Amino acid sequence: MYGVEAVACGARRGHKAGVTAPVSFDARFTRALPADPSRENATRQVRGAAFSFVSPTPVAEPVMLAWVPEVAALLGLPAEPTPEWTLALAGNRLLPGMVPYAAAYGGHQFGNWAGQLGDGRAITLGELVAPDGARWDVQLKGPGPTPYSRRADGRAVLRSSLRELVCSEAMFHLGVPTTRALALVGTGEPVVRDLLYDGNPRAEPGAITTRVAPSFLRFGSLELPASRGDVRLLEQLVDYALATQFPALGPRSPQAVVALFEEVVRRTAALVLQWQAVGFVHGVMNTDNMSLLGVTLDYGPYGWLEGFDPAWTPNTTDLPGRRYAYGNQPSVAQWNLMCLANALVPLVGETKPLEAALDAFADVAADAQLSTMRAKLGLSPLEARAHDDRALLRDLYRVLSSTETDWTLFFRALADVTPALEGAPDAALVQPLERAFYAPAEVVGEVRAGFAAWLRAYLARVGAEGLEPTQRRARMNGVNPLYVPRNALAHTVIQAVEQGDTALLATWLEVLRRPYEEQPGREAWAARRPEWARHQPGCSMLSCSS
Repeated sequence: MYGVEAVACGARRGHKAGVTAPVSFDARFTRALPADPSRENATRQVRGAAFSFVSPTPVAEPVMLAWVPEVAALLGLPAEPTPEWTLALAGNRLLPGMVPYAAAYGGHQFGNWAGQLGDGRAITLGELVAPDGARWDVQLKGPGPTPYSRRADGRAVLRSSLRELVCSEAMFHLGVPTTRALALVGTGEPVVRDLLYDGNPRAEPGAITTRVAPSFLRFGSLELPASRGDVRLLEQLVDYALATQFPALGPRSPQAVVALFEEVVRRTAALVLQWQAVGFVHGVMNTDNMSLLGVTLDYGPYGWLEGFDPAWTPNTTDLPGRRYAYGNQPSVAQWNLMCLANALVPLVGETKPLEAALDAFADVAADAQLSTMRAKLGLSPLEARAHDDRALLRDLYRVLSSTETDWTLFFRALADVTPALEGAPDAALVQPLERAFYAPAEVVGEVRAGFAAWLRAYLARVGAEGLEPTQRRARMNGVNPLYVPRNALAHTVIQAVEQGDTALLATWLEVLRRPYEEQPGREAWAARRPEWARHQPGCSMLSCSS
């Protein structure tokens, strides 16, 4: 490892602002796993290797557009970006100890095996060893072509780069496992993209996102060597995962591999139910976008549930089948885990233990759903009421579907419906919820009786909790966010940054750091989707180019 001097952020435990602390890069991944023997940066099939050595392509005019101080503190980096780090995160300079590479992996895309995919527009600079000993892979997204770019340019536009930075940080502050984002660097170079794949490409500003994670290993990392019958490479990748990310499971054995799969099943089930609880829709849950660590990975055509609709997908590429729609995410996760299980069979020697672990997914997911939704409703996990609570949830989904109802605002408004209203007329009982309805008043009037009937059943259940209204409200608002990164907000912020104004982006990131707290003067960041965004590309319609 080689040291790089940096100024540690004052937020880091044990360090004070202005005190230099060594930041080191290690190369465990490239040291432990076989490399592509060719150093040619040309698209090709790479066999028998976990990665290819490749350097970022320098850009014309790098400028720091956003620097996330909490992530900088996590890594032991300066509280403010230095010129050195701006150049490094633009791909224009390598710091001592950085050994850049692009990883090889495959994947099932939209249910079909796609073969070799790999880091087509991502390059990992190395594994940063923070002053506290934590290790973080530091990766650039959009730094130029790699051997896995599949005839693409390896670049990213500002639009998609900003969306990834904002959403990954928002997810972290929401408490959802995720990769993190350190920085957003403008490149000063245009990138041509066809946003909706409709034959209308245009040049957009280019940008590079720096994202960090303990590891970027994916389901597809193991699927690719398994698909080729390369058991030795599969063994090496699993050995690396066990040693670096799952050390408690011990060295590789059939039992350890099954235990690894069981842990991935558990984490994936919990993750997807957390997505659904906050209303997040990934949009492209291909196996190459699923993390072995059970964290949210690869923010592309994602969206946030606004009007409740289990069949909603933000991804135009996912139409008309809606494979990755909001309500399908748990079943798709289980299907993806089945693909991972198939890849692991050569290391286990039989299928039954893996099948048993996969079969457990449904129970884990059902328990996670009941737990997360009870929390959103402010209900305690009373085992004797599990059956009744599941019925209450089914009825809730039915009434939410009766009119366009904002998922996020509904649960915030529900906290304001108190038991004292239980005997009130329907209009008075439902009135606190009306800020969550997109439909006009006359439509709401037609469905009000259904909401009122559900609310009375819900309040009867709340009465068994014995909580004071203020306690219940605090409990619910502690798990139901007020601020989420809605696509309409992203559209507005992107337009501002494209015009050179980063102030709105800085404000939005600050709002999203406290998603559960009411922030006076920032009500616009929590508003329902405006009508203009209903059919606006980049808001209601996104693609894998988003």
